[in-house]
Amino acid sequence: MPELTLTGLRVTLEVAQRGSFTAAAEALGYTQSAVSRQIIATEAAVGAPLFERHARGVRPTQSGEALLRHARHMIAHVEAAELEIAGLRDRIAGRLVVGAYPTAAATLVPRAIARLRKAHPALTVTLWEAGSPGQLRRLRAGRIEVAVVAIGEGLPDYDFTGLRIEVVRTGRGLGVAVSEDHPLASREEVHVDDLAQEAWIVGVGREGDPQFGAWPTLEAPRVAHEASGWQTRLGLVAAGLGVTVLPGLAADTIPHGVKWLRVEDPSLVVKRETVMVTAADASAGARTMLQAVRDEITGLATEPTAPTRTARTRPSSTAN
Repeated sequence: MPELTLTGLRVTLEVAQRGSFTAAAEALGYTQSAVSRQIIATEAAVGAPLFERHARGVRPTQSGEALLRHARHMIAHVEAAELEIAGLRDRIAGRLVVGAYPTAAATLVPRAIARLRKAHPALTVTLWEAGSPGQLRRLRAGRIEVAVVAIGEGLPDYDFTGLRIEVVRTGRGLGVAVSEDHPLASREEVHVDDLAQEAWIVGVGREGDPQFGAWPTLEAPRVAHEASGWQTRLGLVAAGLGVTVLPGLAADTIPHGVKWLRVEDPSLVVKRETVMVTAADASAGARTMLQAVRDEITGLATEPTAPTRTARTRPSSTAN
C-alpha cells in the first residue's frame, strides 16, 4: 500500500499555492514529470484525486482541500522539529532582547534579526524600540543585551564607561525625502542649494531622542509642520506638504509616494553616529547579533565600520 510522504505533501502544497504543476516545479527545482509523479503517488495514498484541471492551471478537489488543511499543520510541525534540532547542534539558544532607536528599528535591525534567525534558529530575538537614553538604562540593568543608539550633536553625552561600542556606518549618509510629484523627484541626488526654498517637516520628541530638523546647513529654513513619528512625517511628505531630512539608514522604509534623495553639501559635517552597545562581557547571542548587523551593513557600506573598542571615556561626536 502506498503511503503519504513529506515530499509528496510539500509538492502538493506547492502545486496548490502556485496553481500549476509547471510553476510548482520551477519553485521547487524539480522537473514537471517529477512533480506529476509525486502527485500521482499522493493520490494513490489517499485514494482520491487531489486536483482538477481548469483553463488557467489546476485547483484542489474537495479531497485535495481536506488533505491540504492537515498537510500545512504536519509540515509546520516537522519544520519546527528541524529548527529545534538545528538549534541543539548550533548551541546558541535562548532569548536575546535587542534595543534600537526608531530609525534603526525600521529596517537595519529587523533585517539583521532575520539573518540571525536563519543562522541560529534556536535563538529567540525580541526587538524593543526606544530612544537611546532608555536603551542604555536597560542595558546597564541587564534587561537588554544589545542597544543600537544615536550619539552626537544635540544629544546627551552618554557615559559608555565599561561598555563595548561599535560605530555603524552604512555609507548612505544623510538625505531628504520628497514626494514623488516633487520637481526634484526625477533626480537621484540634489545640491543643498536646491533645498533653500523648501518647506520643511521636522521632528519633535522627548529630550534625548534623536530628532531631525530642517537641513542643518540652511540659513533660516521655513518649517511647515512638526511631527513626532516618522510615519506622520513621511505621510506629510507623500501628501506634498513639505520635505524632510531622512538618514540613509531609513531610506528603504519610505512609503509609496515618497522618494529618498542623496544631498550634495560640501559644507556639511555629519555630527551624529549610530553605535551598537553591549556589556564588555557580551554573551554569545549578543556577539552573533553584532555580527548579523555587520553582515547586513556590508551590502550598504562604501567604507568599513569602525573597529570595536571598549570605552573608558566618553566618545567624541566624530563625523560619519
